[in-house]
Amino acid sequence: MFFDGAFGTYYIEKTNDDTPCEQANLTHPDTVISIHKEYIAAGVDAIKTNTFATLQEDVICAGYTLAKKAAEGTDVKVFAAIGPKASGEACLRVVDLFITLGATYFLFETLSDLEAVLPSVSEIKRRVPHAMILVSFAVSRDGVAQNDQSIASLIAEAVRNPCIDAVGLNCICGPLHMLEIVRRLGRVEKPLAAMPNSGYSSIVHGRTVYRNNTAYFADKMLEMHQAGVGILGGCCGTTPAHIACAIRRVRAGAIVTPHVAATLPPAVSARNKRRRKPISVELHPPVDGDIAFVMQAAERLKQSGVERITFVDSPMSKTRADSFMTAALIKREVGIDVLPHLTCRDKNFIAIKGALLGASYSGINQVLVVTGDPVVNAENYRNPGVYNFNSKELIRYINGLNTQLFAGNAFSIGGAINVNAVNFEAELARCREKIENGVQFLYSQPIFSDAAIRNFKQARSVLSCKLFAGILPIVSYKNALFLNNELAGIDIPQAVVEALTDKTQAQAQAISTEFLQDVIDQIYDEADGFYIMTPMKKVELVCQLIQKSFS
Repeated sequence: MFFDGAFGTYYIEKTNDDTPCEQANLTHPDTVISIHKEYIAAGVDAIKTNTFATLQEDVICAGYTLAKKAAEGTDVKVFAAIGPKASGEACLRVVDLFITLGATYFLFETLSDLEAVLPSVSEIKRRVPHAMILVSFAVSRDGVAQNDQSIASLIAEAVRNPCIDAVGLNCICGPLHMLEIVRRLGRVEKPLAAMPNSGYSSIVHGRTVYRNNTAYFADKMLEMHQAGVGILGGCCGTTPAHIACAIRRVRAGAIVTPHVAATLPPAVSARNKRRRKPISVELHPPVDGDIAFVMQAAERLKQSGVERITFVDSPMSKTRADSFMTAALIKREVGIDVLPHLTCRDKNFIAIKGALLGASYSGINQVLVVTGDPVVNAENYRNPGVYNFNSKELIRYINGLNTQLFAGNAFSIGGAINVNAVNFEAELARCREKIENGVQFLYSQPIFSDAAIRNFKQARSVLSCKLFAGILPIVSYKNALFLNNELAGIDIPQAVVEALTDKTQAQAQAISTEFLQDVIDQIYDEADGFYIMTPMKKVELVCQLIQKSFS
């Protein structure tokens, strides 16, 4: 069975209307019907009502009526979509309304536990014994729900319940991570559903956006089907095009991998002796209480000649140890310069000021200010995080503290530059404003493409602060596909991706190193330093790149 994809994100894409999409059931019914019909035309077997985040009775009634109208004359099933906002008595009221409207198919989606919907599940089967009930959970990339329960235990609990007909996962994860979770689950005794996001979002001009990656999404749908998933669909960021492509790919039954003769940029045979430039390497603070890897990695990087280690602030909105506290520990124990990242997300000015005070006491007087990835929290997707500042405002705020609170030990303030921005002139304008607000250096996003190289060089010619070129080693073909298709702002050349096909990890890393050496050579003169991001704890890969490119 194929379900449709996202309604909310697709509605925003079509209309530029940021109001809750469920209200469109009342205000723009023709648009709602049109979206349902686009998914039906894509070939789906089932559509979801546009009711995920509402408890409003007239909105629910209109949503079910519109979905049924869109499906008239087809065999497409209409599932009553009930999100985590409805729980306990509220969920029972929503279920009663859907049953009164004639619903026989029910989808409880984006759940973090089962307890809140069990009374409703039982009520449905009591009143409509032939109803089909699908219960779907939202978990992080490591397979853990918000209540810290594992997906394996959630699925097992749902399988044991005789009222539940099918179980599954949706939202939060992109297709690769959901596929990995499905494979770890193994055999499930009830029909299994998987409806991932198209990938991981980014904020562009204040709006959450996803990559257009229909072919990649379709490949992962086929792999999920081959792993035992019988019910497929999409969540945030997916469109009718994603679903149509996935249906074709699954029915064709084979992943089509291009085998085009790929040529990498020629390696530089002999690099001129050149002045060594500062190297910063990014590490991720741990997700648990074990700091051993970070300590060992910091020591190894120091031995490789790295001048500075940067620590990210809960990237991709997944909680990690505090960047400031991790940086302070490494500075004290390893004796290397550190640069903690500071995001605007989920910190008000009180928390930010307190963190800066603590950093100052610890001998840290530099910070990299970034907006922060949007919170991947489907239960709160209408209010995804707290932002008292944007990055430009936060830079100005810290600069103001430098003249008062930190006058004797002012913070050096860094920022980010997106060399992969579609409208790079607008990005340059934002960077100029950051500089005016107090930024002294900018770290770039990963540079892979010719366009990113040109943009970095242009930035060097017009911006007055120091520029550090972002470099991200590629671990494998699978890693390259993930970066290109699930993370916004990454554009690895297709020739490089194809060159990685069917290579061992060692071969792939050698290809990656050779390619990135050429990138480094092309921008070496313009860069004030280099910012290397450690991929998947592959510290030795970073050290190898440093040895070959900077020694």
